Amino acid sequence: MTDAAPVPATPMTGRDRPLFLLSFRQRDELAAHAARAGWRVVAARRGEGADRRFLASGAAVAVVDARGSVDEGLAAVRSLAAVTGASGGALLALVSRDDTARLGEFYDAGATHFLASPMREIEFVQALRFAARHAQRAGNEAARAATGEPLGWRYDPALRSLQVTPALASMLGLTSAPSLRTVLRHVEAADRGAMRGALQRLRDGIQATAFAHDLPGAGRVVEHLQRDARTGRIHALIERLGEVDASAVVRDVLTGVRDDAGMRRWITRRLDDAQPIGVILVALGRFDMVNTAYGRDAGDAVLRAASTRIAEAARATLGRRAVLARMGGAEFLVAVEDADPATLAAAAKGIEDALTRPFVIGDAIAPVGARVATAHSRPDDDAAALMRRAGEALAGEESDRTLSVPIETLAIDLRRAMDAGEIELRMQPQVAVATGAIVGVEALARWRHPDHGEVGAETLFAAAARAELELALSEHVQRLALAQAARWPAALRHLRLSVNVTAADVARSSFADLFLDWVDTSGFPRARLTVEITEGGLIDDLGEASRLLSELRAAGCRVAIDDFGTGYSSLAYLKALPLDYLKVDRKLTQDITGSARDRIVVRGVIDMARSLGLTVIAEGVETPEQLDLLAKEGCQYYQGFLCAEPLTLPELIALVDPV
Repeated sequence: MTDAAPVPATPMTGRDRPLFLLSFRQRDELAAHAARAGWRVVAARRGEGADRRFLASGAAVAVVDARGSVDEGLAAVRSLAAVTGASGGALLALVSRDDTARLGEFYDAGATHFLASPMREIEFVQALRFAARHAQRAGNEAARAATGEPLGWRYDPALRSLQVTPALASMLGLTSAPSLRTVLRHVEAADRGAMRGALQRLRDGIQATAFAHDLPGAGRVVEHLQRDARTGRIHALIERLGEVDASAVVRDVLTGVRDDAGMRRWITRRLDDAQPIGVILVALGRFDMVNTAYGRDAGDAVLRAASTRIAEAARATLGRRAVLARMGGAEFLVAVEDADPATLAAAAKGIEDALTRPFVIGDAIAPVGARVATAHSRPDDDAAALMRRAGEALAGEESDRTLSVPIETLAIDLRRAMDAGEIELRMQPQVAVATGAIVGVEALARWRHPDHGEVGAETLFAAAARAELELALSEHVQRLALAQAARWPAALRHLRLSVNVTAADVARSSFADLFLDWVDTSGFPRARLTVEITEGGLIDDLGEASRLLSELRAAGCRVAIDDFGTGYSSLAYLKALPLDYLKVDRKLTQDITGSARDRIVVRGVIDMARSLGLTVIAEGVETPEQLDLLAKEGCQYYQGFLCAEPLTLPELIALVDPV
């Protein structure tokens, strides 16, 4: 690799400079517009600390998108005006046409430029250019000196050369020409997976992405990466977020609670001493919704309150010998020495009951709930084995709380069930909101168990995972659905068929070829086939999922992301994957009739999907009120009990063609 020494900063034009963007609802859409015009975007969704983030970005232009959030936008403009005014920067405010009467308030708050929506992309880009010229005339060089030299680097793959800013070179102690590997080596090992994922997304064609990591001398940072589509160069802008100590975060947010590593050490020491251990794994039910609807501060408050409730409930049954840890995200683990199964089960029930009570967030009340599972140590266990078994128990509990049959029993029976033809299909109609016409169906698996009755799809696939039959079951269901749909009578031949693809399928390098061969062998037309892949199933290998789905789309199929809103990397999926449909998770759908905040969350998901050119399908629609509100927000299709439960083939024919 040929490397270049750190280069001094040179005067930058508006296009070369970073752009700070604050948008409460349309962040990704606006960031994409700016990125296509050549800006390096530092984007935010919340107004807290916007002035600090603007200064850290090194930008001369700030954009505040106040559409749909006028009062929050005004507050952000007031906060940013102090720093943009002092540095000679420009502050562009975006408002809706209905709010143009309030432009005077934005002017008084300190905005220098204005744009009303709806607007075309070229109008937005032109407004950015005028704002950049204003900043340059107002003393852009002085602003640059005042805000400090940005941290960043640029890599040219054609020349295999790297340039870093003087500030970054000084911070990392780069006294000679560095290589890209040398610079990236400063990313801590724990964050390298996120770094590799971001670089892979650039290789897959994503224009802009980001990842967070610790940087010596700067603390926690976000590294914003952007690839120039014309030259292939990668530009990196590093935004400081301040010093972060992971264990200190746990201490501050969850006072008195151990972290994951501490809990593993505690369990290991006792298992080494041959002490029997019982554990209770707790997963908060709707924590992602709290973060989305109310912000991270509210989420932290819920975590603190939840940890207190868990600790009190556990110690009421187990005494002070019980220890508690937050294992990451919204999961907690309670561990105790030498607890009999009945006592541990009683403690788990107490914890579940304690978390059933809603949490108070400001003036709102948020029901969160939780899933709880227990596990006991075995003679040959280590900490990892015990915690893995607790996780498997939690997954089985999530699959079907009402099922009394142990998942292990179902796993043993599954191979026989597939051979005996006990795996059946149900078809749930997908309905056009505008006309009420049934336009497609989703194929759902059911197990008609001879001893235990009907077993649903989630429990069925949990049993397959336990029996290591995920691939076999997935193939069985897909081929069964294709064969059945290929024989549909004339009344159904206008319908689309949606089939589900699992994470195990995605990991199978030859899956696209195999799947298309099954489609063609069945005789079902590719053009009427939709492949649905769940958000959670993509987390491990987003790049491979993108490649697979691209092949299927190129072959004529359509692609949907299922259960959207249940995972933690949703936006990354929307940016990285070639999609046609977004299916809103039933929990979000059913929240639309709740509080105003709930409706705002659903509206944001639909707006985001529509702005990306995706068709929106709402799952789990059960009432006319839900359908009416979804229609008003722009949802195009729905499925759920309001139309029909999952149907057998004769029931589907009778519904579509009742004559």
